[in-house]
Amino acid sequence: MSSENSSADDVQQVWDVVVVGAGPAGASAAYAAAVAGRRVLLLEKAELPRYKTCGGGIIGPSRDCLPPGFELPLRDRVQAVTFSHNGRFARTRRSKQMLFGLINRPEFDQQLVEHAEKAGAELRTGVTVQRVEQHGSAVPDRRTVAVVLQGGETLLARAVVGADGSASRIGAHVGVKLDQVDLGLEAEIPVPGTVAEDWQGRVLIDWGPMPGSYGWVFPKGDTLTVGVISARGEGAATKRYLEDFIGRLGLAGFEPSISSGHLTRCRADDSPLSRGRVLVCGDAAGLLEPWTREGISFALRSGRLAGEWAVRIAEAHDAVDARRQALNYAFAVKAGLGVEMSVGKRLLKAFERRPGVFHAALTGFRPAWRAFMDITRGATTLGELMRSHPVAQRALFALDRRPAAGAEASAASAASAASGSGDASGSADASGSKDGGGAAGA
Repeated sequence: MSSENSSADDVQQVWDVVVVGAGPAGASAAYAAAVAGRRVLLLEKAELPRYKTCGGGIIGPSRDCLPPGFELPLRDRVQAVTFSHNGRFARTRRSKQMLFGLINRPEFDQQLVEHAEKAGAELRTGVTVQRVEQHGSAVPDRRTVAVVLQGGETLLARAVVGADGSASRIGAHVGVKLDQVDLGLEAEIPVPGTVAEDWQGRVLIDWGPMPGSYGWVFPKGDTLTVGVISARGEGAATKRYLEDFIGRLGLAGFEPSISSGHLTRCRADDSPLSRGRVLVCGDAAGLLEPWTREGISFALRSGRLAGEWAVRIAEAHDAVDARRQALNYAFAVKAGLGVEMSVGKRLLKAFERRPGVFHAALTGFRPAWRAFMDITRGATTLGELMRSHPVAQRALFALDRRPAAGAEASAASAASAASGSGDASGSADASGSKDGGGAAGA
């Protein structure tokens, strides 16, 4: 616990760690700090549970970061993926084991917060943080950060974790720089039982008409989460893509229960992750996979790291020690998540130029499908895949090159050379009436 030596501690409670934002990143940070026995306050501007625009896919790295005893509120278990290229060339690949799970964010986030509370964190909802101050009259000493709430209340902390989303005020304080901004649009569509049954255990991923865009259908019981994402600045085209996508699926006649949009933001390579005794994680730090824009696993992993290092910063007795711990946090993030983001950026650039190569690889070459399965299950990461698989390195190198003649063939050849004679863990089948057309297919 915090020492009570200073006069400020006698006058006003000083929290060891204040976490701003109770999404997956913030709840993970609060849990990690509370488990270490520190006095933790978790702040959330909304009332929980609350809706978030999110596909809700829980891949292996996400499952591995959950607190002990956490039971995922799964709405479906995915064992098949239908890939299509702007509504055409649909093909379904299947796995004998679960690839990933699907959740609704309100339930998932609420459960994460409850685990943080059980670990000892205190939750306050309905509060908006206006700013943080590390100097000035509100700050009693150099070991303290002032968290100023809307309405004027000031909280004091030895360390602050910003997990307040992609439009983060804490991120602005730290100086987070963004390199890629995308617009995601999503509809939650209740469907009849016959349609829901057709989608059970299977998702659709559609490579879209704009560079870098794609769409998805995630089944969650009697509701389908249907969404698309593309670069910001293509708002009208992105909206049109979603409308066309829903129409092609035969779902236009069903009224969405929720329609929403969200901007995702990726950090620049040189973007800071801390300032003084303040750390950022998750969307607030611009941490997500640039190609797929998958953010839950990045939020959970960076949140856990932020909580662990915030404890060390809270214990630091001077600015030099606090700076050292903050740099260690940044190193831990960059060594893992940063490597994955670097590979993801290269994949996105290649995908923007040659989406057909990705579609052909995932639907036609066993090594690409095996890599997809391994990543979603958590057996490997994009970074590990590039480090340990020469074939993957050669394929990405070929795709890295500008679309000169032969780049597509080079990537295909690299994958084909390693395809082997069989694949015990997955199979593919051409799209038939169930997977490729009608009310439930693309």
